[in-house]
Amino acid sequence: MELGSKIRKIRKEQNRSLEDIATVCGFTRSLLSKIENGKTVPPIGTLIKIAEALGTKISILLDDEDQNGTVRTTMDTTLKKMVRTDKGYSFAAIAAERPEKLMQPFYFIAQKGKTYSNMHSHVGQEFIYVIEGTMIYTVGNDSHMLAPGDSLYFDSIENHTYTLITDEVKYISVFCSDSKA
Repeated sequence: MELGSKIRKIRKEQNRSLEDIATVCGFTRSLLSKIENGKTVPPIGTLIKIAEALGTKISILLDDEDQNGTVRTTMDTTLKKMVRTDKGYSFAAIAAERPEKLMQPFYFIAQKGKTYSNMHSHVGQEFIYVIEGTMIYTVGNDSHMLAPGDSLYFDSIENHTYTLITDEVKYISVFCSDSKA
């Protein structure tokens, strides 16, 4: 099932309106409708807000196969699950099939010239680890140059954004919130 269809299905199972979920998330009914109809793929921050508004986990929106215990994810599997956003980056949830996680790791590929600097925030904490490329990651008023092997850990309620230095940056981001991922 496609991402937008999953969101609509969960929303309708809860007998909630587009307006209700959009208001809770802090964006327009039109945007939520476009997401549900597959006309736009939301950025990760928007997905986190939708999952919270629906009382579910982001991993449920991205994958509906449960696998308890140890979950091994190959790079091939990760690349097949990549979701391309209209914000200039692609991402895949790693180990999305593991229910009741305390954290949710993601693999990101961002491309220079296609991304734009837009501050965002969401509940919880976040860990960034750069695999390939270089970027400046800004959290609040502090900017950090991140190159391969560098990492950053911060409270994600603070406004944060990045600017790519190289043409492409591949990185791991792990999100953790008070509730299970």
